[in-house]
Formats: sequence, C-alpha cells, structure tokens
Amino acid sequence: MSEYILVIDQGTSSTRAIVYDRSFQSVGVAQQEIAVNCPQDGWVEQDPAAILATTTAVCRQAVAQAGAGATIHSVGITNQRETTIVWDRATGTAIGPAIVWQDRRTQAHCQALRARNVEARVTAKTGLLLDPYFSATKIAWILDNTPGARARAERGELAFGTVDSYLLWQLTAGQTHATDATNASRTLLFNIHEQCWDEELLQLLQVPAAVLPEVRDTVADFGKTSAAVCGFSAPITAVIGDQQSALVGQACTQTGMAKCTFGTGCFLVANTGKAAVASQHKLLSTVAYRIGGEVTYGLEGSIFIAGSLIQWLRDNVNFIVSAAQTEAIAAKIPEDNGIYFVPAFAGLGAPYWDADARGAILGLHRGTSIEDIVAAGLHAVGYQTQDLLTTIKKDGIDLSTLRIDGGMAANHWFNQFLANITRVSVQVPADTETTALGAAYLAGLAAGWIESLDSLGEYWRAQQVYTAEMPLEQQQKLYKGWQRAVQSVLTDSAG
Repeated sequence: MSEYILVIDQGTSSTRAIVYDRSFQSVGVAQQEIAVNCPQDGWVEQDPAAILATTTAVCRQAVAQAGAGATIHSVGITNQRETTIVWDRATGTAIGPAIVWQDRRTQAHCQALRARNVEARVTAKTGLLLDPYFSATKIAWILDNTPGARARAERGELAFGTVDSYLLWQLTAGQTHATDATNASRTLLFNIHEQCWDEELLQLLQVPAAVLPEVRDTVADFGKTSAAVCGFSAPITAVIGDQQSALVGQACTQTGMAKCTFGTGCFLVANTGKAAVASQHKLLSTVAYRIGGEVTYGLEGSIFIAGSLIQWLRDNVNFIVSAAQTEAIAAKIPEDNGIYFVPAFAGLGAPYWDADARGAILGLHRGTSIEDIVAAGLHAVGYQTQDLLTTIKKDGIDLSTLRIDGGMAANHWFNQFLANITRVSVQVPADTETTALGAAYLAGLAAGWIESLDSLGEYWRAQQVYTAEMPLEQQQKLYKGWQRAVQSVLTDSAG
C-alpha cells in the first residue's frame, strides 16, 4: 500500500484534486469547471453547493486514478481567497450565493468608510485597503440583505468562511470551523501584527464575532475528512490561500524572492520575511504563511482580470474557440499596432484601486481585426504586470527575476512579451501546477516528508527562462501608451 498526499485546489474557474507521491510527483489528477454568475453589473457569484459538489467529485476521481492500493496519508487545501460564504450551522446549507472576490457590490460601503477617514487605521492593522475585494463588507452585505440573517448571526446560528473554511466544515461533516492565517489576512478583520481577529475592525465593519472561524497555523490539525462526504478519511494538515500557496510551490521561501501567478487574475507576491512591509504605493501586506506560530509576510500586487479576459474572449464574444489559439494569433500581430485593451471588467486593482473603472478598447480603426483585439488582451496582462513591478520597486523591492505560473504560463509568446515589457528574467518552472504543489509541500512538511521549507529549492527546476529581446525604446513607447489608456478609464472614486 502506497501513501499519498491529496491536494484540493479550489479556484475561481475550476476545482482540482491532485494526488502526490513522496517525491511530489502527481499520480492522480481530476478537474471540473465551475460556473461564475454575474447577475448585475459588478456582481460576481458562485453556487456554494457547486463548489462542494465539484470538490467531492474530483477528490474521488483523483484517488481512483491513483490506483486501488492508494492510501491518502493527509490532505492539503488551497483556495480562491476573499470569496465569502455564510451558512447555517445546523444544516451546513449556505444562506445565499458565494460572493466572489471579484465582486464590486460593496463599493458604496467602502467609499462611505473612506469618507470617515478610517482607511489608514484599517491598513495599519490589516495591510489591506478599504475595497470590495476583501471579505468583510461582503459579510455585512449578506447579513443586511438576507432576511433575519444579522439577528441569526448574532445568536451564533450562522457561520462565515472563505472557501477554505466552508470546505473544512463540509468535508469534516461540521466538526471544524477554522481557517488559516493566510486566508484570515484577506478578510479586513484580522490584525496581521497581533495575529488575531480585531475587535475594533469587527465593530467598524459590522461583523459579529460569533460568525468567525478559529484561525490556525497554515500547517495544523484541521480535523479529518468524512468518508461519507469524500470517499476516504484522512487528516487535513495544511490550509493556505492560493497565491501564498503558489509562493511556496515556486520555492520562494527566502526574503526578496517573488512569483507571479496568471490565473483568473494576476497576483504578484514577494516574500518579505519576518517583516510586514507597509507599502506606500497601494500594494498589500499579507501573511505568506504561518508555521509553528512564526509568521512569514509577503507584499502583494493584485490584478483582477488576467486569464478571465481570455475566457471572456472565448465565451462572451466568441473571438476564439480555445485559450490555446491566442498564442498563434498574437504571434501574427505587430506589438505596436496601437490597440490597447484595458480589462477593467471588475474595476482595477493594484496600483489604481478603482472599483468603478470599466473596461475599454482604445485605438480602434477601420482596419482593426478580431486578431488585433485578442493580441491586445494578452498585451494587457503584460502591461498590468509591469504596473506591479514598477510599484513594488517604489516600495524598495527591485526584482530581477520573476517565477511565473498559472494557465497563461503555457503560452510561450506571452512569456516572451512579458519579459520584453518587464525587463526581468521570466522563469517558468518544470511543474506549473505550483498552487497545488505549495499545499502539497506544506502537507508534506506536516507528514515529515520534507525537513523544512528551506529545502524546497531542491525540488524546483526551471523549464524555460525568457529575457528581454525588445529594444528598450520600443518597450518604453508601448508602456507609455498603456499608461495613457489606463488614465482614460479611471474614475473619481479611485481608492
């Protein structure tokens, strides 16, 4: 009988389960897409029951693929962050849709709070900004817009969780209501310096303490899976938000190392060690991981639309049939064709933080083709990444190397364009499933399969490295055009 680690990677676009052996090679993989619903402008929702159903289904499928003799030693969970679910403690049933991290419905609430001049205080405690992106105003919205919910919450009848907490509750058959420090640090309610829920923030953001999960280390005892729910019983020993998990999966465990994940959104995270860097330029200080009670911090830049722009090109306007087409299309289009696509479908994240901005395609002319717009979509992700690198440099972190992962990292043309625009060495790992891999490493740490996170460099290998080939003068011209395009969509409500 062989022992394995199973990782649940619950993302915005899909849910995956991967079974790893002791060498952290995958021996079983299953994935299911999950629908994202947009019932109104700025609203982004998912069905919590679908999140759970896809999770249990892929767990069973991945274990079956690993073989009849496979025994699951332990489980790691990594998840889309900030997405907010409130459920009934008695039944486990959510009282409404999950409000996804991209959702902007609480923008007016955030503006009202900023008008009270409390943002500096909130940022000092949480490392975050007052923005609809984070969980707290989503919780308040659910409690205030679901009949009777706030009173029930105050009586202790309801539970809140980000996706990790919701899955822990469901997979342990209601035995565990917990989260880890990385996910807690994305709620606007967690003091990242004192490592606890903050009473002042709870009052300010109108969230009853009774709904909150217990905050545990990233590597901890999170209970056991119920065989009746997911087909096997095994301890859950690691929980971590997806971007922090990718940081671990990319072996960025030393201060100053950074990764960028191109998934639904684009997220740059730099390891800042034991210091929580207070950004002066609207980047986010966050918990990278907490192990043995010791916190490692990160500095993060968040872009809301990356891979989801490619989905939009495919599903909403039918410009492409598959994401794989974009590489060949972009290769045929001159990079200086003058078309700029600002994909502010859910506002703009770092460094602009404008929840009311909306998307635009600029530079259109009579000869503009579908291919031009598709290429401009890929360009936009590269330009947004350069925005983040420019901003993080202002905060004192000058990166010469960027390890990348996520679906878009499979696009060789995009990787080269990224290196051209950012002027840094872009490194693609041999195993690009780094989000799941990070959770596997952490569960492996709990199992004694690895000695420490410092040893992860032994596992990391670069599959390909890209360096700038575009002349600097051309890069500067293109990027200035992008900056002008962004200015055209910014609104007066930018945070």
